[in-house]
Formats: sequence, structure tokens, C-alpha cells
Amino acid sequence: MKHGKKYQDSAKLLTASTLYDVGEALDLCTKTAKAKFDETVEVHIRLGVDSRHADQQVRGAVVLPNGTGKKIRVCVFAKADKADAAQAAGAEIVGAEDLVARIRDEGFMDFDVVIASPDMMGLVGRLGKILGPRGLMPSPKAGTVTPDVAKAVTDAKAGKIEYRLDRTNIIHCSIGKASFGAQKLQENFDTLMGAIVKAKPASAKGQYVRSCVVATTMGPGVRINPARFV
Repeated sequence: MKHGKKYQDSAKLLTASTLYDVGEALDLCTKTAKAKFDETVEVHIRLGVDSRHADQQVRGAVVLPNGTGKKIRVCVFAKADKADAAQAAGAEIVGAEDLVARIRDEGFMDFDVVIASPDMMGLVGRLGKILGPRGLMPSPKAGTVTPDVAKAVTDAKAGKIEYRLDRTNIIHCSIGKASFGAQKLQENFDTLMGAIVKAKPASAKGQYVRSCVVATTMGPGVRINPARFV
């Protein structure tokens, strides 16, 4: 794949064979952000587990101390008092049967997070084939199926992110914007990594964190030394 001049200039800041400490890696990451927009900083973590086994799943959610830098649009399935509480907490979209129909029949998808009260999951389950592939299906493990929908909305707005393994045993997450600077990005990174390390399955054998790379939207990957997470 041929990269542009800005990417090539950014890549010159890195030594390909080097495994960097977290702070240095994130500092380099911000320096490689040369696009005209505020690039997102992403982390990609390969774990020494097998996601095909139920007892080796790694999934959860965590509130980043400095948020994600992105305006989060929250969709809530709730009725009566819970619906009112969700709206009061700042949810952009709140509904029940009407919302299911809007998503299923009209293709409405103008939201980033879906939250549901437990009594609504029978209804929300009808949207599994639509929300599931997009990573939007509410889940108790992620804290998006909860009787306290107002708190879930507040957390989502504050920068709560979900982490989970993909089929290749890698977790992909956004930890903020390049404009945050290395210190705030590291605070977010440390919070995320702390949660992932704490979620290590008891059945996982050998090295848990196999590799870790951070990169901006348009920049090259910066490799972090995984030894500190052992």
C-alpha cells in the first residue's frame, strides 16, 4: 500500500524495530497527527487468549477519565419514568415499539450507543440482526442493559467505551483525540489497560498481552512494549 507524503514524514519519526514506553509512544503518536482535522487516537491490543472459547472472552466497559473527545449520541429503549429519566440525563433518542419500527423499517441509525432497561430487551432482541453486527446491541456486561438508564446515559456522555475481542483476538478502542496531548491520552490508556488486565480470564495461559500498538487516524502505528502489562 502506497502512503502519502505526510504519512511517510511521520513514519520517519519512528524506529520500526523499537518497542516504546507508553508515554513516549503517545507523545510520538500526537506528533504524527498531521491531518487538517483532530485525529482520533486508537489502541490495538492483541491478547494471548482464544475468543472461540467462552471461558476466554474478554469484554467490558470503562469510563475514560478524559472522555473520548467525541460527541456521543445516545439511544435508549425505555418506558414511563425510565424514559423520562433518560431524556433528563441527555439521551438524544428515547422510545419503545415506535423506536424499534423506526430502526427496522426506516433504517434509522443516527446514534452511537444503545442503552435499554431490562424489561425492554424482549423488544430490543428483534433488532439483533441490525444492531449486533454494528456492535450496538445492549449488553449487561457493557453496562448498557441496566435499570438505571439515567446513569448509563451519563456514563456514555462522559466517555464510557466498550472493549471486546474481535475474531483475531485483538481489542480495538479509541482513547481520545490527538489534541488531548500525551498526558491525558496516557491517563485514558492506563484506565483502559488496567480494566483489560483485570479482566484476564483464569483459563488464559502464557503471555496475556502479546502486542500493543497506538496510532492516529492517518498516522503510522507506534508499538508499545507489552512487557509492562505482564
